[in-house]
Amino acid sequence: MTKIEFQAAIREGIPNPLPPKKAYEPAINHAPKRKDILSKAEKIQALKNALRYFPEEQHAILAPEFAEELNTYGRIYMLRLRPDYEMKARPISDYPAHSTQAASIMLMIQNNLDYAVAQHPHELITYGGNGAVFQNWAQYRLCMKYLSEMTDDQTLVLYSGHPMGLFPSHPNAPRVVVTNGMVIPNYSGRDDYERMNALGVTQYGQMTAGSFMYIGPQGIVHGTTITVMNAARLQGATDMAGKIFVSSGLGGMSGAQPKAAKIAGMVGVVAEINPKATQVRHEQGWVDEVYENLNELIVRMQEAKQNKEAVSIAYQGNIVDLWEKFADENIAVDLGSDQTSLHNPFGGGYYPAGIDFETAKQMLAEQPEQFKEEVYKTLRRHVAAINKLTSKGMYFWDYGNAFLLEAGRAGADVFKADQQFRYPSYVQDIMGPLFFDYGFGPFRWVCTSGDPIDLAQTDEIAAEVLREIYQHSPAEIQSQMQDNIHWIEEAGKNQLVVGSQARILYADAEGRIKLAQAFNQAIRDGKISAPIVLGRDHHDVSGTDSPYRETSNIYDGSAFTADMAIQNVIGDSFRGASWVSIHNGGGVGWGESINGGFGLTIDGSAESDKRLAMMLHWDVNNGIARRNWAGNSSAVFAIKRAMEANPNLKVTLPHESSDEMLDGLF
Repeated sequence: MTKIEFQAAIREGIPNPLPPKKAYEPAINHAPKRKDILSKAEKIQALKNALRYFPEEQHAILAPEFAEELNTYGRIYMLRLRPDYEMKARPISDYPAHSTQAASIMLMIQNNLDYAVAQHPHELITYGGNGAVFQNWAQYRLCMKYLSEMTDDQTLVLYSGHPMGLFPSHPNAPRVVVTNGMVIPNYSGRDDYERMNALGVTQYGQMTAGSFMYIGPQGIVHGTTITVMNAARLQGATDMAGKIFVSSGLGGMSGAQPKAAKIAGMVGVVAEINPKATQVRHEQGWVDEVYENLNELIVRMQEAKQNKEAVSIAYQGNIVDLWEKFADENIAVDLGSDQTSLHNPFGGGYYPAGIDFETAKQMLAEQPEQFKEEVYKTLRRHVAAINKLTSKGMYFWDYGNAFLLEAGRAGADVFKADQQFRYPSYVQDIMGPLFFDYGFGPFRWVCTSGDPIDLAQTDEIAAEVLREIYQHSPAEIQSQMQDNIHWIEEAGKNQLVVGSQARILYADAEGRIKLAQAFNQAIRDGKISAPIVLGRDHHDVSGTDSPYRETSNIYDGSAFTADMAIQNVIGDSFRGASWVSIHNGGGVGWGESINGGFGLTIDGSAESDKRLAMMLHWDVNNGIARRNWAGNSSAVFAIKRAMEANPNLKVTLPHESSDEMLDGLF
């Protein structure tokens, strides 16, 4: 398809006449069938909801087709409307647009749905089993059409994937405002989600899926690398060579684990039940070797440990079989975790042991209660094997995927005598005190030219900026700075790009602002050929309120409140963000967190300099202020330092009280 034809297809929106039906492509990794949860009346309503995108004369054709999709897949995806053009991030100049920011958003949407990036691209799922960009292809087409028409005096409003429309605004307003899954709190249970999603009235945006800021598994590789390295350091290690890290999952997010373990210099062993996911990661080079035989895998793993190799190994099979084999044969493991999508345990995020993959998928759709029972049985076995290995010295942590939460609901042995989890969240032990409390989090950028030369230029700029900042960094953050300098200096060699020309590193407010300013200057000087999109993971200093992950190291009783995430998005929206998003769920599941994100397109202008400085300062310091008020000593240090740097920042500081004095009062 030529550029002109592509632009015409974008501008067309929902086509009339209808395109021909699309054939099912078995080679594509498809979402599992969702459970049949709607009554007959609700199914009729789901059809009515879907048909309202189309003129009445098309309803007789589409109604039986959508009914078949609902019966076959448990959802209406409108597969006939899948575009014929290749789904990928194109150079920004290829997009038909009146607004540069709008064009950059189209680029990011297509990147989220790129076949090399998305977990289930035909079902518009980017990662996590149910992390959706849109609910159906009509929403995608209509959204792209609106973006092609938008001026800088309009804002597009998206309700859980549905383009409500373009509304008058002004150039300093966000071009798009996204909400996903914003339901009344008492209706935020799992079956509520399944019902409303099947009706076509809400969706689960995960974190960066529904906010158009996913950059493939690179987005979590860096965070996983520093997590496993600091986990080893907590256990006294100074040399990572020969350390064995075992986990599970090779999907959209979890697929970063083997690559991260290898970058850290370790032996990474990751189990994956879905052969297609394993194949993709192997073909992409994120997994070096694949084994189906556990005995052969153990021999290879121990050989790599003995030789102190940095290697990534996949086990094609169920993680529980792997853990039980290690436990039964007393195989020593240094570090362990889990990244199955247990935020979605009964919808394809976790599969029971002892049942082959295809049979399990059929059970999920046709016998959901039996599937749930088998999942809970497996979780109890899963935890029992881990407990045996930790009793012999393995350090295990919850990776924020709701593993401990769901295992506890299954009756697994995950609680201590005081009913606290026996294993920490990685945020409690590692990311919270060492990174988030100091303001460090996953800052990312995308070169909209699509040119690897531009990305290499940003790597050089970033390394230079970080080295300069390091010269005056206080001792408390020098190790974080050193890790990031090493990361960015090696990033190009590690072949991290999947999809768009993107990069990520952990930076605090000073680092993010100075990096963005340097990029903006390079665009202005012509050293970078096109605008850059700035963003971050929602898994950050102030983007997410999540008591079992991002805010699990908040101990003042406020871990279940969500003021921080809501304030974050509101504040970003009037400080210069190009788009903002707020989601129910994300990472740990529907109803378990609130999280928000942003995108900011910089184009070399003085206006971009103003926006990035104002917005990035707030985006980080909002979270540090909240963590400071919870009494986290690292955050108190960080917010005091921020106030010294900017006299306009005045934050309420906590006064610590004596436990001994208070204990006698009750």
